[in-house]
Amino acid sequence: MASTSQTQKGRHGVRSTLSAAIKVISLARDACHHIPPAQVAFGIAGALLTMIRDSLANQEDFVDLGRACADVCKILDRGLKGRRLGDLSPSVLEAIEELTTTLAGIQSEIDKLGKRNVASQALNANSDKDKIARWNRDLDRLRQTFNIELDINTNVLVTDIHRKMMASPEDAIGQHQSTHASVPLGEFPPPPPRACFGRDELIEEIVGLTENLEPVALIGAGGIGKTSIALAVLHHDRVKDRFGDNRRFIRCDRFPASHLHFLARISQAIGVGIENPEDLTLLRPFLASREMILLLDNAESILDPQGADSQKIYAVVEELTRFENICLVITSRITTVPPHCKRPVVPTLSAASACNIFYAIYTDGGRSAVISELVRQLDFHALSITLLATTASQNGWDYDQLAKEWDERRVQVLQTTHHNESLAATIELSLGSPTFRQLNPPSKSHRLAASATLRKLIPSPILRIIPPSAREVLEVVAFFPQGIDEKNLDWLFPTTSNRKDTFNKFCILSLTHRNNGFITMLAPIRDYLCPLDPESSLLLCATKDRYFTRLSVHVDPDEPGFQEAEWIKSEDVNVEHLLDVFTSINPNTRDVWKACRHFMKHLYWHKPRNTLLGSKIEDLPDGHQSKAKCLFDLSALFGSVGNHTEKKRLLIHTLTLQREKGDDAQVAGTLRFLCDVNRMLGLYTEGIRQAVEASEILERRGDTTNQAQCLNELAALLLEDKQLDGAENAASRAIDLIREKGQEFRLCESHQVLGSIYRDKGEKEKALDHFETALRIASLFNWQHSQFWIHYNMAVLFWFEGEPGTANTHIQQAKSHAVDNAYSLGRAMQLQARLWLWQHRLEEARSEVLAALEIYERLGAANVAGHCRKLLQEIEQAIESQSNSGKSDSSVPGAPSGPASRGAKLGSGQAPRP
Repeated sequence: MASTSQTQKGRHGVRSTLSAAIKVISLARDACHHIPPAQVAFGIAGALLTMIRDSLANQEDFVDLGRACADVCKILDRGLKGRRLGDLSPSVLEAIEELTTTLAGIQSEIDKLGKRNVASQALNANSDKDKIARWNRDLDRLRQTFNIELDINTNVLVTDIHRKMMASPEDAIGQHQSTHASVPLGEFPPPPPRACFGRDELIEEIVGLTENLEPVALIGAGGIGKTSIALAVLHHDRVKDRFGDNRRFIRCDRFPASHLHFLARISQAIGVGIENPEDLTLLRPFLASREMILLLDNAESILDPQGADSQKIYAVVEELTRFENICLVITSRITTVPPHCKRPVVPTLSAASACNIFYAIYTDGGRSAVISELVRQLDFHALSITLLATTASQNGWDYDQLAKEWDERRVQVLQTTHHNESLAATIELSLGSPTFRQLNPPSKSHRLAASATLRKLIPSPILRIIPPSAREVLEVVAFFPQGIDEKNLDWLFPTTSNRKDTFNKFCILSLTHRNNGFITMLAPIRDYLCPLDPESSLLLCATKDRYFTRLSVHVDPDEPGFQEAEWIKSEDVNVEHLLDVFTSINPNTRDVWKACRHFMKHLYWHKPRNTLLGSKIEDLPDGHQSKAKCLFDLSALFGSVGNHTEKKRLLIHTLTLQREKGDDAQVAGTLRFLCDVNRMLGLYTEGIRQAVEASEILERRGDTTNQAQCLNELAALLLEDKQLDGAENAASRAIDLIREKGQEFRLCESHQVLGSIYRDKGEKEKALDHFETALRIASLFNWQHSQFWIHYNMAVLFWFEGEPGTANTHIQQAKSHAVDNAYSLGRAMQLQARLWLWQHRLEEARSEVLAALEIYERLGAANVAGHCRKLLQEIEQAIESQSNSGKSDSSVPGAPSGPASRGAKLGSGQAPRP
C-alpha cells in the first residue's frame, strides 16, 4: 500500500510540474499577442505539454522535456518584452519559426508513438529514449539561440541599475533581485556533450569540489576533453540542484584578451547588466549576492603571462577564486592559474573509452582491432579520435581504407570540412600564444639557413652556431618517439639560449609534458609538428650528428668507459627511430650504417633485444658495402637473446659475402662465431670443423691472439662432444700461445674452459684451481660477463660433487653479475630451478623457471625458451606425482634420485661469444 501511495504521489508531482509549465507558456502566449509567430509557437508548446499530461500514462519520462519547453518559452517571452514584430531581426524570426517547426514535429511524433502503444497509452522510454534525448537537445539549442540573438541581458533597465549602483550598489542589487527573483539572469551554459566516455570518476571528483565551492582548474593539451568534462560538470544533476540557474559559461577565446573586455564579458555573462566596467567594484555586490558557478573556458587566451593585460586579468581571476559563494572552474592549456585552484589530473583515456568515442560517431562497421590500434597510435587523444571517426564517416571509408589513409597521410586525415575542427587548428592556437611567440624568435640569418637550398651554400661551422627557433626545437622533440631526455638538453641544444626556460614554457603551454625524465608530447601533436623532410631540418640534422658521435664510442665490458654507454638503455627507442628514418632517406650513406652497427653493439651489451632495423639490413643488396658487417652485428644481437637459429642463418649469409670478397680475416672471425653458435645448438661436428678451419686461417696469417681464442672455442666444442682429452689439448695449446705473446690477462677464458674439462673428468681439485685462477683475472679487470660464467660453471661443479649448498651460493654470485644482462640472468634462474627440482623444492623451482621463461619470451629467445618449457613440464610432473602420492621427500616418483650426472646437459656451461 505504501508503495502504491508513493507512486500516486510521484505521478501527482509530475502532473503538477507539467501543469506549472503549461501555465507559464499560457501566460507567455497571452502576453505576446503583438507578435503572432511567437503566439503560434507558444500555442503549440502548450498543446504539446497538455497532450503529455492528459494522454500518456508515463508522463514522468517527459518531465525534462516539459521543463525544456517552459524554459525556452520563458526566455523567448523575456526577450520579446517591449519589442514589436518590426523590431525583430531576420535571425530571430527564423529561430521562432524553427521553434514552431520543432515543437510541431515533437507533437506529431508523440501522437504517433502514443497510437502505436494505444493499449497502454505509454511510450516505451527505453526504446524511445534516444528520440526524447534528441528533442531535449533541440530545445536546449534553441534556448541558447534566443539567449544570444535577443540579447536578453540588456532587457533589464541597465541605465537605471547603473545609476542606483553608483549611489548604493547593495540596495540596487537588492531591488533588482526582489523585482526579478524568479527570472534567471545572464547566459546559460552551452548544452552538455552527448557523451563523456571514461570520465565518470573525474566528473564526480570535480562535482564534489564544486559543492564545496572550491576553485578548480583543468589543465592539459588541446583536445584532451577539458571543455567536455567541464560542461558535463555544469549540467550534472547535483550541480544543477546546488546552483540552479546561476551556472555561467565564458569562452575566453571569443573576445580580445584585454582587461576591459574580460570585465565586460563577466558582466554580460552573469547578467548584472553593467556596460564596460573598469574593475570589479560595480560587479562585487552582485557577485557576492548569490551562489554561482562560473566556467572560464579556454582561459589560456587571457591568462598567458606574456599577454599585454595579463597581470590585471590574472588579478581579476584570482579575486574570483576568493569569493566564498562562487565556484570558479577554469579550463586552460597553460598552467599559470591562481595558486588556490584545485588541479585534478585529466588522465589519458582508457583504450575502451577511446574506442567508444570512435564507435559513437562511426556506426557502420562494428568493432575492429584496426580501430583499437589506431586509437593507441593517437595516444587515446579525444579530439583526434573524434576527428578520425568524423572523417571516416564523412568519406564513407571502411576500416581497411581508413587504416591505409592513416598510414599514408596521418595528420591530414585529422581534418574535417571545417578548419576549426582540425588538429592543426588546436595546435596552432597554442603556437600563436604570446608566450610561445616570445620564445627565442628566429633571426634573419636563421630563416635563410632554414632553406634546404641555401643550407648547402652556408659553411657547417656557421650553421652550428645559428640559434634555432622555438618551433624548430619543438620539431626535434616531436621527431623522437620518447621525446628528449631532460638530462641531455645542454648536449643536444648547445646553441639554444635559456634551454631550461624554453622547455619549461613548452610544458606550461601543454605542448609537451614530462614523463619519466623525458620531455615528450602526445602522439597527435608529435605527428603534426614532426618535420616532413628530416634532412631539411637544420637542428634535427645536428641532433643526428651528435647521436652518431655518441654511438661511435667502443663498447667492451673489459675496457674503461663501458658503464658510460648505459645511456642506450633509456634512449634505445629514440636512436632506433633516428636510424630507421635516415637509413630510409639515403641507404647508400656509409655513416648511417656505421651508426647502425654501433647501435646494435650498444644493445648487445646493455639492452639485449631484437631490432626493427633487421629487415632493412637484410633487404640491402648483397653488394652493399655495409651489408656483411651489419649482418654480422645483427647476428650477435639475435644470439644475445638466445635465438641461435637466427644467429646461425645470418652468420652463414655473412660468411658467403665474405668468401666472395676473399677476406680471410673476416672469414675466420665469422667461422669462430659459427662454431660457437653450433655448440649452442648441439651441432658439435659442424662446429668442430668450422673451428679447425678458422684456426688454420689464423695460423697462416700469424694472428696468434685470435688463434688462441679459436682454440678455446674448439676446446669448448670438444668438451660438449665428450672428447675430453682433445678438449684439454686444445685449451692447453691456447694457454701456450697466449703466454708466448705475454698476454697473461687473456688466460681467463682458457682457465675457465679447462676448469669445465676437469670438472667433467671428475678431477675436482684441478677444476677448482683453474676456475679460481680465471675468477682472479676476471675480478682484477671487473669483467662482469666472465665472472658470471665462471660462477655458473662452479655451481655446476659443486652440484656434480653433491654439494647443493655451495652450488646455490655460486648461483647467487652468478645472478649478482647478471643484473644488467637479462639473458644471463635467465640462464642462472634456469640452473637454479634445476637444482631446486633435484632438491624437491618444487614450488620454488616452478617459480624460478617461470621467471626465466618470462625473460626469454620478452627477449624473443626461442631456443632457450623451448628448453625452459621442457624443464617447467618436468617440474609440474614432479608436483603432480607428489600430490598423487601425498609424499614430499626424495621418494616422490618422477623426481631425480641423485645428484646431477657428470657431463649432464644443464644448458651450455660456456659463455656464448659476442
